[in-house]
Amino acid sequence: MNLIQFLNSSPVNYLAVATLEEQLQAAGFRKIDPTMPMPDVRPGDKLYFTKNDSSLYAIRLGSKPLGESGIRIICAHCDSPTFRIKPNPEILMEKGFVKLNTEIYGGAIMSTWFDRPLSLAGRVMLRTSDPLHPQTRLLHIKEPILIIPNLAIHFNRQVNDGVKLSKQKDMLPVLGIIDEELCADNLLLNEIAKNLDVAPEDILDFDLYLYDTTPACEVGLNKEFISAGRLDDLSMVHAGLQAMLGSVADNKKKNQNQEQTMVLAIFDNEETGSGTKQGAGSPFLAQVLQRLVLAQSKALGLTTNPFDDFYRMIENSFMVSADNAHAWHPNYGEKMDPTNHPVLGGGPIIKVNAAQKYASDADGAAVFSEICRRAGVPYQRFVNHSDIAGGSTLGNILTSSLPFRGVDMGNGVWGMHSIRETGSVKDQEYVIKAFTEFFWG
Repeated sequence: MNLIQFLNSSPVNYLAVATLEEQLQAAGFRKIDPTMPMPDVRPGDKLYFTKNDSSLYAIRLGSKPLGESGIRIICAHCDSPTFRIKPNPEILMEKGFVKLNTEIYGGAIMSTWFDRPLSLAGRVMLRTSDPLHPQTRLLHIKEPILIIPNLAIHFNRQVNDGVKLSKQKDMLPVLGIIDEELCADNLLLNEIAKNLDVAPEDILDFDLYLYDTTPACEVGLNKEFISAGRLDDLSMVHAGLQAMLGSVADNKKKNQNQEQTMVLAIFDNEETGSGTKQGAGSPFLAQVLQRLVLAQSKALGLTTNPFDDFYRMIENSFMVSADNAHAWHPNYGEKMDPTNHPVLGGGPIIKVNAAQKYASDADGAAVFSEICRRAGVPYQRFVNHSDIAGGSTLGNILTSSLPFRGVDMGNGVWGMHSIRETGSVKDQEYVIKAFTEFFWG
């Protein structure tokens, strides 16, 4: 699956994980139920876990004991800034116009959401005979059913001078017009029920988000750019998946007895701080790795202490925290650091920050730059302009509980957190090669 297909099939975090599952299962990975005892594992086994339907952890087990070899882990996140539908969302206005009540998720550039064809995607919880275990159904309404209309310039003469937007007033999408004799209550619930072919009364709750229905595409004179929503960070998710599947590794590498264990960790909620059970701040990944060490110790008949092996594994591991970076912008060059200008098409970007908002240090940067060299891939460096505060990512949050050696990196994009971001076709090819070298080299 190429990047554009992956983006179009993954409008929100839940659909991104579903797409990952489909690709992994097609490649022979088996899903492990975390509520069940850990199954026996053998070298070469391919398995994965999910948490809350919105994070995923894929493992390709190597032949060496984990305490000796450690793991090679690529981390990314599958959430992006958007708007979440609130409970009881319908707001009936004059003349039958209905809009939906929303709240912002993450640091979206709100003005980019105006006048776009929008729809809904996410998950819906349905009633079952067991109140502790409702059924989960994924929802992806592909037709545009919503729009957030802009205010005409005639009523807002300062719009091009910068206008402060209200999240509660300005960013509510219009759903449609109904007969004023009808009640707007449960309008959305009925639409959900129709799409899922279920009874409205069986819908207990939902996690639904807005997304732009315009498909991802290539742009530029030579089609050198990718224009799409959610490049941050689904482009890195896609690259990590391609590398783990060995889609660009040669046959010798794909079929050799792989000594090193590979892990692809796709977290949720990075855009809101990672402090959830499915985020990088959760102990879930550590628990999975502890169970994996114990299962491998049993399978191989090791006499070493598996708890000690877990800590040895951490010390012998390396993490690539893959989250997109800011590329030099041709209209705003002054926003960049004076001596570090990473550009679109220039290769993966190693991110460094003195305040430790990134996990990179000289050791991690040296390792990743050498991986790029071996893969035949150019690389760049990003440092914030000292007068402009930058964002953070999941690398330093994860390493506060699992202290891996590692690096924070990502491909460059323009318009990060816009409803549509711009990246480089060439950079996606570069980063897949670099990740493949990291996993298989």
